[in-house]
Amino acid sequence: MMSGLSGTPAFGRSGTRCSDYREPKCRAKPQKCWAAAPLNYANKESSRFLLTSQRLCTDGAAEPPSTNQCIQDGNPPLTHVTLVWQQGVREDWLRFGKPVAERILDRRTRIESYAPGQVFALVRWASNDYGTVRSTLDIVRAVASGEDFTTVPQVNPGGEILLSVRGWRKVRQTFELIDGIEQAGHDPCEVAPDHWRHMHNRLAAGMKPRCYSPRRHLAWLLRRKLQS
Repeated sequence: MMSGLSGTPAFGRSGTRCSDYREPKCRAKPQKCWAAAPLNYANKESSRFLLTSQRLCTDGAAEPPSTNQCIQDGNPPLTHVTLVWQQGVREDWLRFGKPVAERILDRRTRIESYAPGQVFALVRWASNDYGTVRSTLDIVRAVASGEDFTTVPQVNPGGEILLSVRGWRKVRQTFELIDGIEQAGHDPCEVAPDHWRHMHNRLAAGMKPRCYSPRRHLAWLLRRKLQS
């Protein structure tokens, strides 16, 4: 039986017409893979929950790599993001982010590290012989030592979740919103965290988020300057 989004053509592996499977069309370099063209996945939509407060993580977090030179030097501990790239099976990449360090483990796996306060967008996609099994996008702020944080898959030890969507339709919609922010001349890494929370809540409620205006960005920059 063929399945897919209503009104869309069916796509699948070469020689098939089943829409349960479709590999994301990404650029040659996964770590620099930005928004993808609209695709047709048959996975479920994002769970509808609102970001209202942080969940305090007290245990169960994995220890950071023992080779963390920042800890040895007495600098703030870094947040480590593990990315795995196996074409057509498991594809992780950063929609945006400015890592302060990177460590390549093998041909498929690398670890990017972020300093406290930095914001990044982690995209995770996976499939099997029956179709897409995971399509997620999480925008996370790296936290400092002692701050509350939420556990996030492949993020060590975790971070403050600003936006989280599940299902390709929601992920693609978020890509389009990020594209709009970039086209307006704003760096997504510097966007006000409150705007990502606003986007998350509006998407969870099935509503259209407000545009990120230059006035709002200026207000955020002034606020950040006063807090520093």
